[in-house]
Amino acid sequence: MSASSSHDTIRAVAFVDGALRLLDQRRLPAEETYLICTDADSVAAAIRDLVVRGAPAIGIAAAWGVVLEAARLAAAGHAPTLDQLEPAMRRLNAARPTAVNLAWALQRMRSVASRLSDDPLRDLTAEAQRIQDEDLAANRHMGELGAALIDSGSGVLTHCNTGSLATAGFGTALGVVRAGYSADRIARVYAGETRPWQQGARLTMWELKRDGIPAKLIADSAAAHLMKSGAVQWVIVGADRIAANGDTANKIGTYQLAISARHHGVKFMVVAPASTVDMQTADGSHIEIELRDPTELFGLGGARNVVDGADAWNPVFDVTPAGLIDALVTERGVIGQPDADKMRASFGAGR
Repeated sequence: MSASSSHDTIRAVAFVDGALRLLDQRRLPAEETYLICTDADSVAAAIRDLVVRGAPAIGIAAAWGVVLEAARLAAAGHAPTLDQLEPAMRRLNAARPTAVNLAWALQRMRSVASRLSDDPLRDLTAEAQRIQDEDLAANRHMGELGAALIDSGSGVLTHCNTGSLATAGFGTALGVVRAGYSADRIARVYAGETRPWQQGARLTMWELKRDGIPAKLIADSAAAHLMKSGAVQWVIVGADRIAANGDTANKIGTYQLAISARHHGVKFMVVAPASTVDMQTADGSHIEIELRDPTELFGLGGARNVVDGADAWNPVFDVTPAGLIDALVTERGVIGQPDADKMRASFGAGR
C-alpha cells in the first residue's frame, strides 16, 4: 500500500544552491513565503523563532546548518574540523531543548566531522542529505504501518502539525492519515486547533486542504465531546521525545487527549521516527519541558485579547504516560502498549 502522490505534495525544507530554503510556517496559511538561510546562526534563529518546527524537520535543518558553517569556514580558508564546527553546533543545539532529533542529527554530523577526510564539506553535505532522505523513507513506511492498524471507515483526530511541514515530507502522524485516507481506511479526519500557535488550525488544515484530504477543525476543548459522540476511533499524534519506558513528550494538550481517549474507549497512537526515542532518558519525568514567552497566550494573530497586567504559564509540551499509549509506531515496527521491556527490545539499552 502506498499513498497517492496527490496526497503528498509539500516539501518545507530544501537545500538549494548552497543555501537552506525554509517554508516560513509563521506566515501560513495567509502567505506561502520562504526564508533563505546562508549561515548556521540564521538556521538556529529559524528553529528558535518557529520558522521551521516539528522534531524531524528541526533536526534536518540543524544538519544543513552544520553544512553552512563548514562552507563558511572553507571559504575563509579554515579547515571545517570538529573543533571549528563545535561552537556553531552548540548554538544550533540550544535553539530548542525538548526535541531529541535536534541533538541526534547534530551527533551524526559530529561523527562525520571527527573523521579524517580530504573533503569534509563533501562528507558533511552527504550526511545531511542522508538524514533528510532517511526521514522521508521512514515516514512513508510508518504511514503504511500505522494505517494498517486502522479499521476501514474509521474517524481519526490529530493534534498540532505532524505532516510534511514538520518533517522531510509525508509526515509522521499525518503520514498515517495520508496513507490511511488513500487506502480507504480513514473516512473522517478531525484536527485540533492547538493553542497558542494554532499549528493544527493554520498548518495541518492547510496541508490537508492542499493535498485533497477533507477534514474538520475543532476547538481543542471540543475533543472529549467529539470522542463521546463516537465519531473518532483513533487519536494519532507525533512526538518530540520518547523516553526509555515509552513515556512521550509532545505538543501541549496531548496528555489530556490521551486521558480522554482512554475514558471513551478510543485508541491512542504515537508515530515518530526512531531518532525521537531517547533511551538515555529513563522516563517522562526527566524530559525537559520548554517554557516559552507567556505573552504568546495573550493574543491571536497578533491582536491582544487579554487584559493588561495579566500573567500566564506557557509550557510548549507535556508528557503522556506510556500506559495511555495503545500503539507506538516507528520505522522499526509497531510496539503495542509500550513499556520499558518492549522499548529495550526494540531500541537497546542506550542511544
